[in-house]
Amino acid sequence: MDSEQTMPISPELLEILRCPVAVQSKEYGDDPGRLELVHNCWLVSADSGYKYPIRDGIPVMLIEEGEKWKETAVADLPVPPPPA
Repeated sequence: MDSEQTMPISPELLEILRCPVAVQSKEYGDDPGRLELVHNCWLVSADSGYKYPIRDGIPVMLIEEGEKWKETAVADLPVPPPPA
């Protein structure tokens, strides 16, 4: 029996997705914008601080969406993310 929750996106997709803000910046090194899956429904960029919701299994990677949540602490992110 698997006690882990099923990932909302594939590990392969998580590996290639990047924060669009961090990727555009020159200040984050060789592989900017890597994302961490948080609360099984958020993608968080340690580089930019932007936080992108996953809604209905689809990562919402819009800069304006990530920016809305930038100042929200990871622990305070709503689960599940609110509708757009």
